[in-house]
Amino acid sequence: MAYTRGTSSEIIVGAAALFTADTTLTAGTVPAFVSTESFKTTLSSTEGIENVGYTSNGIDLTFQPNFGEVQVDQILDVAKLYKQGMQVTLKTSFAEATLENLLFAIAGKSANLTGSKGTSAGRILDLKSGDIGECPVERALIAIGPGTGDCVDSSSVERVYVAYRALSIDNVSVAAKRDAATMFDVTFRLLPEDTSGSYGKIIDRTIQNA
Repeated sequence: MAYTRGTSSEIIVGAAALFTADTTLTAGTVPAFVSTESFKTTLSSTEGIENVGYTSNGIDLTFQPNFGEVQVDQILDVAKLYKQGMQVTLKTSFAEATLENLLFAIAGKSANLTGSKGTSAGRILDLKSGDIGECPVERALIAIGPGTGDCVDSSSVERVYVAYRALSIDNVSVAAKRDAATMFDVTFRLLPEDTSGSYGKIIDRTIQNA
C-alpha cells in the first residue's frame, strides 16, 4: 500500500447528543438501529429514554487501567506489569438546568420527581437523603456524535456510544449566578454488565437515506 499523509475523513469534530435511560441496559435490550434514520431519531421516540438536551464541552470518556508491578533483583526497573484493575468514567455538563437533568445528575430515584410544569403546584424534586443500605440508582447512557468516514449524497455517518450501567459519583452543585448559566457538572462511573463483563460498546454506523 502506498504511503499517504493521513485521511482527513477519519478526523472527528463535534459534540454528541446525550440520552439517559430509566434503567440499565444490556447488549440485548439496547434499541435496534433503523437503517434509514439517525439513532438520535430512534431514541427520541423510544419510551423510557430521555434526551438531556444541550450539554457543554461535549462528553469525556476516560479509561483508567490500574497495573501491579513485579520487581526483581537483577534490574532496577520492574520486570513485569500486570493489569489488576479498571475504571471507566464519562464526564459532561448538563447545560439545560431542568429538574429531570438534576435528578440524573444526583442519581435520584424517578419517584422523587413529581408534579407537572405549568401548573400551580409545579414540578417538584424531593431531595431525599436516602436510607441505610439503599441501592444506588444506575441508569444507562447513550451518546450519538459524528463518526468517521466519508459522507456521500445518499448517506451520513455517526458514532454511537452505549454505556450499559452508569452511576453518578461526583459532587453536583446548583448555582444561580448573575454572570453565568446554571449547569450541572456530572461524572458517571461506568460498570460492567453481569453476563458479558462489558461496559458497553462504540459503533460507527452509516445511515442510508431513503
